[in-house]
Amino acid sequence: MKTFTISLILFSTLFMNAQNPPKPTVDVSGEGTVMVVPDQVAITIRVEHEGNNPKEVKQMNDRVVNDVFQYLRKAGIDEKYVKTEYMNLNKNYDYNKKTYSYVANQTISIQLKDLTKYESLMNGLLETGINRINGITFSSSKASELESQARIKAILQAKLKAEEYASALGQSIGKAVHISEFQNVPNPMPMYKSAMMMSDSEGSQTMAPGEMEIKVLVNVSFELN
Repeated sequence: MKTFTISLILFSTLFMNAQNPPKPTVDVSGEGTVMVVPDQVAITIRVEHEGNNPKEVKQMNDRVVNDVFQYLRKAGIDEKYVKTEYMNLNKNYDYNKKTYSYVANQTISIQLKDLTKYESLMNGLLETGINRINGITFSSSKASELESQARIKAILQAKLKAEEYASALGQSIGKAVHISEFQNVPNPMPMYKSAMMMSDSEGSQTMAPGEMEIKVLVNVSFELN
């Protein structure tokens, strides 16, 4: 009896599905883009020293790193925006000279929330003795808000596309039955001079942040009536 009941329910479900086939859909993509001028930047710097004595090399590197941290505190950079990314002490062998040397380095990332302080901060860091700027990455403090704007633009564009397709067929679209999102938020590529030029040209412009493009891509399926 139990087996018969299960079979009856299964048969009824299959029958109902056959009587109510899934509605046809129109599947489209939409793109929303918002442009914004960055107002903050992440800076990655490196301190590196090389020599024959590992202890002395490490001590030289540590002195400069300490000066960097002290300078950042004086500059008003909150400690939560300063992070040691990695620290190395490597032993290298010169096959030509048959000698060993040691290289100590430490990489530090700094989140600068006020882009107007970039020039003075970089000049101050160079005075501490850093010997490499690994890179800078711009961002916006309004990124979440702007992503929401881009998302709405993307959905509206997808809806317009679907309406155009349906209209050309003498049909209309119904409710959205599926939405998926793909985000692509590239950072702008800055233009900047060398560290030496930044140090020698106090007050001069050494980089141009340009504009950030915040883009959201969506795929939407609408019922086709």
